[in-house]
Amino acid sequence: MDKGKDSNVRVLEKESTRRKEAESVDLDQIRKEIDRIDKQMVTLFQQRMELAGQVAASKRESGKAVYDRQRELEKLAALSALADSEFNRHSIEELFQQIMSISRRYQYKILGDREHVAGREYQAVNALEIKAGTSVVYQGVPGAFSEQAMLEFFGSQVKHFHVEQFEDVLKALEDGQADYGVLPIENSSAGFVAGVYHLLQEHDVAIVGGVSLEVAQALLGVEGARLEDIQTVYSHPQALMQAKPYLENKGWKQISLANTAVSARKIQQDGDKSQAAVASTRAAELYGLQILDPCINTLKNNTTRFVVISGKKVFTRDADVISISFSLPHESGSLYNILGHFIFNGLNMTSIESEPLPERQWEYRFFITFEGNLSDASVQNAITGVKSESSDFKLLGNYRAGS
Repeated sequence: MDKGKDSNVRVLEKESTRRKEAESVDLDQIRKEIDRIDKQMVTLFQQRMELAGQVAASKRESGKAVYDRQRELEKLAALSALADSEFNRHSIEELFQQIMSISRRYQYKILGDREHVAGREYQAVNALEIKAGTSVVYQGVPGAFSEQAMLEFFGSQVKHFHVEQFEDVLKALEDGQADYGVLPIENSSAGFVAGVYHLLQEHDVAIVGGVSLEVAQALLGVEGARLEDIQTVYSHPQALMQAKPYLENKGWKQISLANTAVSARKIQQDGDKSQAAVASTRAAELYGLQILDPCINTLKNNTTRFVVISGKKVFTRDADVISISFSLPHESGSLYNILGHFIFNGLNMTSIESEPLPERQWEYRFFITFEGNLSDASVQNAITGVKSESSDFKLLGNYRAGS
């Protein structure tokens, strides 16, 4: 009886082994077939790219645009119609979208900056023109972080004045009242400053420099005030956000004002011990306020990035970042294809921000900053590609980001 069982077990084991060996042989054969097809695809792809290069040469002669959206849509429809299943139809469409996108990038590279997007708009200079009579405008009042950023970048020898709103900075530049302006653009803990990129898109100015400022948000009160007296806190929305956990833990009422220093000036003028401001220690000195807590921001390495803007479209030869803006239709893969231009040209993207377009439902404007200089061929290729395949393109500036 035991011998019979042993015999049956051996038979089953042999059958299992045989089955596994057969499956292994089949899998190996399938993989070999896939490898053979993949090699064919590589050969065909390279032949296709060679033909794309010939198309680029033809377009150089005729001046035709690289991107022919209508032809691509028709071609995608024709190719996907050859599929034998719904899954394959979508897959073929996705595959050829990428092949066509790669083909366009290759053609842009061959053709170069035919439209001279960079050279026509921007002039290269060795350094920004800054002298004793240079006039600089910033938003806020003395003691604002924007004033500190202005002094950090320009020093104390330039003439400077302040305005109430961010847009007033841009208008002062356009009206010729100032040579340069300073605006906050992004905070390391609270993100992008609302509305600033939109203003840069709407006004005829250029970003020409950048400066990063370590920001310690202090809690300020009037002389004689104590923490237990405070009921209401004033500051810029970004500053309140940077100190959100601290303020919410206290349970104080929070009110947004145009600027941190404006908030400091308000509580100084009101003289109310129940009021406090989130602002800089410099603002405390300027307005005779008491520092109730020297640093209440959540992140102790809190940094705000500021941009220096000008009415003159110039870029320094050592500029290392570029900011652009553009809008895209609400279509699958549109942003993905645009970002491919940065990857293809080996460019490192450092930030991306978006805003909805109120006049076009579900469409967005994007603001992208990436590393590079307008004199670089790779940058020119990427800009040409993005400009050709988007709407409302604007080169916002090429500048040194600042440490």
